[in-house]
Amino acid sequence: MSGATGPRRPAPAGPAPAVLALGSNLGDRLAQLRAATRLLEPVAVSPVYETAPVGGPAQDDYLNAVLLVPAAPPRDLLAAARSAEDAAHRARAVRWGPRTLDVDVIACGDLTSDDPDILIPHPRAHLRAFVCVPWLDVDPDAALPGHGRVEELVAALDTSGVRRTPWSLAG
Repeated sequence: MSGATGPRRPAPAGPAPAVLALGSNLGDRLAQLRAATRLLEPVAVSPVYETAPVGGPAQDDYLNAVLLVPAAPPRDLLAAARSAEDAAHRARAVRWGPRTLDVDVIACGDLTSDDPDILIPHPRAHLRAFVCVPWLDVDPDAALPGHGRVEELVAALDTSGVRRTPWSLAG
């Protein structure tokens, strides 16, 4: 399911980039993800995947992607994520409900945090194929603190509902 999408870039110098997961299932899903990508200024971007919703009410499928962004303090990453969601007019009416844009901070290198406002790593990332599959595509050597290599996480997950699309977040 995963694989190289082009020439591999050398690992960025300095601290490991942070990992953000994007999802959208309302409105122009691809446009929402592209706008968020421009705002969040990633150093690397996964392919776009279409996935079935997990939890919550009945809703349409999501488009998902993972961005690697420059390392920053978790609260700064959370503020950037919320700013991108606000720009997409995200409404928080129903937990795990449909949304124009969802941006989750997944990991910040080896950092861990039990701050209730921003748990690092994301407490359910290791269970979510819609996060792990695109993350593996953008960083084949990735590891999730406390859970191991993302490649091994993907091998243990049901990835049948995760479909790679031909779309790119460039543009």
